[in-house]
Amino acid sequence: MRLLVQTKVDSETRVGLVADSGRLWEYHREYQRAGGTLVGNIYLGRVVNVEPAIQAAFIDIGENRTAFLHFADLHPAYDRGESVSLLTLNDSFPRKRGEGLIQDCLRSGQELVVQVSKDAIGQKGPSVSTFVSLPGRSLVLLSGVARPGVSRKIDAENRESLRQVAEKMPSIPGAGVIIRTAGSGIEEVDLIKEVEGLSSEWQQLSQKAEATSAPSKLRSEVDLLRKVSRDLWTSSVSEVIIDDDEMGKQLLADRQRWPHTGDLKMEIYRGKTALFRHRGLESQIDSIYDRNVKLPSGGALVIEETEALVAIDVNSGRDLTASDLENTALQTNLEAAEEVARQIRLRDLGGVIVCDFIDMLETDHKSRLEEAFRACTREDRAKIWYAPLSRFGLLELTRQKLGPSKNRLGRTSCPTCNGRGSVREEHRLAPGLMRELTRGLAENGTQEAIVTVGEGVFDLLKEGRAEEIGDLEQQTGARIILESGKDWSPECWAIRYR
Repeated sequence: MRLLVQTKVDSETRVGLVADSGRLWEYHREYQRAGGTLVGNIYLGRVVNVEPAIQAAFIDIGENRTAFLHFADLHPAYDRGESVSLLTLNDSFPRKRGEGLIQDCLRSGQELVVQVSKDAIGQKGPSVSTFVSLPGRSLVLLSGVARPGVSRKIDAENRESLRQVAEKMPSIPGAGVIIRTAGSGIEEVDLIKEVEGLSSEWQQLSQKAEATSAPSKLRSEVDLLRKVSRDLWTSSVSEVIIDDDEMGKQLLADRQRWPHTGDLKMEIYRGKTALFRHRGLESQIDSIYDRNVKLPSGGALVIEETEALVAIDVNSGRDLTASDLENTALQTNLEAAEEVARQIRLRDLGGVIVCDFIDMLETDHKSRLEEAFRACTREDRAKIWYAPLSRFGLLELTRQKLGPSKNRLGRTSCPTCNGRGSVREEHRLAPGLMRELTRGLAENGTQEAIVTVGEGVFDLLKEGRAEEIGDLEQQTGARIILESGKDWSPECWAIRYR
């Protein structure tokens, strides 16, 4: 893998993780003037209200919208509306996680430390959790963890040796550490130094929470360049290519702060053409927003993102005969497994994801598909939980949200259809408009009604409803004037009475 960092175009930083084949696997960008994501930010919030019906609370964190805290994300330390210190979160508590009722644990006006786990989407505000984490390069500090642990993505042999190292690490009041996959192969002394650094940051966070009043931001997640050195520049990256000398020095210096193995190879790109265009990545970035994704054998993925879940449909792209159905289905599904794994990383799709693969009859083929999909997602930084492939060919999984999806971050709702993806047919709108006009004239008793509609509906009313409009004028004694609204949506209309 190569890590490409472009900083000199359009006042934004762009980062791409590119395979040796030239395929883009991860893409991130950060506008230098934009607020960006809230995910990872830590706040001292205040409970606005507690909703027993949905077992959740709404928290004022000082941003534009109140945040949503589900009972499952409330630490057991919070009980009977009492204040809680971060340094006591790994003590033992009589209440276990998820036990009891939220109305017995929180009260309006109570202050608590929360971390944003999901950005606002649509009508929903950001989601927060009282289980706070501080990520490092090789470790992550987690509140309420009594004993250190090791990432499950590390193979069994290395996991056991790292577990022994973890047991020697200094204890942290209110928190514990988990060794990340990037910690595999790192010297024990370097891991302990990183623990000490995270512990110091945790102590400072606790002191700041005690000294300030809610709502207040306690800690911002680091900028994209820092995330590159911390999260993306892993041992699987053979080279970093960046287009700015000073940024390159800053990135290299920041990366050297963290424990590492092997050489840190960096190239400064000095070409006249923008780095991403020079490397042929622009078309791949544009495809992130496409609904359809082609597969090598002629099949395709159809990706639909909704507020509830992400649905991915696998199509073979051709008619299949009974003799080649099973083998072609397997081939297409295996291609789709790799492309789905790539797309969910590339688009940063999170939450519930349902993949509808082509039906297969042979159990061995189904097992191969599941194994292939898990192998393709092994390098994903986000946590993924899988359900077994269903009898209908559905593979369900949930993926940790690392930030807003690229589709939601880079798009806004269509002003014509308001995000639905379709509008009503014009000839079906006319009857409803005529009913509203008839009712309005009867209730208002006015002498004139000015009806403004989209151009298509205007033509339909003038040509197909002229007689009906004339009859309505005779019945009410009112004059009806039709106007065409320039660039109006077909579903948009207005009636003024005077």
